[in-house]
Amino acid sequence: MNRLSDIGTIKEILSKHGFSFSKGLGQNFLINPSVCPRMAEMSGAGENVGVIEIGPGIGVLTTELCKLSSKVIAIEIDKRLIPVLDETLSDFDNVKVINEDVMKIDLKKLIEDEFQGMQVVVCANLPYYITSPVIMRLLEESLPIEAITVMVQKEAAQRMCAEIGTRQSGAVTVAVNFYSKPKVLFNVSAGSFIPAPKVDSAVIRLDVLKTPSVDVKDSKKFFRVVKAAFSQRRKTLPNSLSSGLGLPKSEVNNLLTECNLSLNLRAEQLKLEDFKNIADKI
Repeated sequence: MNRLSDIGTIKEILSKHGFSFSKGLGQNFLINPSVCPRMAEMSGAGENVGVIEIGPGIGVLTTELCKLSSKVIAIEIDKRLIPVLDETLSDFDNVKVINEDVMKIDLKKLIEDEFQGMQVVVCANLPYYITSPVIMRLLEESLPIEAITVMVQKEAAQRMCAEIGTRQSGAVTVAVNFYSKPKVLFNVSAGSFIPAPKVDSAVIRLDVLKTPSVDVKDSKKFFRVVKAAFSQRRKTLPNSLSSGLGLPKSEVNNLLTECNLSLNLRAEQLKLEDFKNIADKI
């Protein structure tokens, strides 16, 4: 079906199926015709490449992925959209829609069952409310995924792709950089959606690393340190780490001194290697 990004076509299809937008599911459908083809092309979709799409909506991005990729699996939590997608994707025989919650489905089994012998990428226009949980699940589970290309809130994109050791960086910056090489591809204005959100968006791509960017002794301990450090980001490291890890401040001071770190530093000033050194010494 053509013209899926046309606002009149969208309203006609949704009206036909008695569909109304759900604020709880963060539903905003794209009506800018230039965004999805560009996004699909930059995602790594292609011949002998399988694509997982999360939250296909009415299938605007899905159709572009189907044109490029050998196989597309679209995971949609809203059962009301299944008959809509049956209609809008009827021209393609290389797509399968699964009515599931991406946070509950067994992604490793899904990839094994659906994409044997293929490279796999993820491409999605993610609802703002679930951006970080979805991205972290995709990264943490050591899935055989080459790249994750997602549209997220612009502020979240800037945070994830910030340089570690700068004021924009946070715990999610460290986590994303631990597992991948992130970059912002392009910005998308709020007017590109129906209904229009209150903020602009951006498309980012995370090229997933075969092994983490730093070799830590215990990844759980590493992320406990990162979370503790950023939990009170306005405070200096001795205070935030002492409080977040439940350690005496004197012990934290000694730890930081052993790592050749100033006691006046804040979490946003540390590099990945610094977090690794602190975690490895605890």
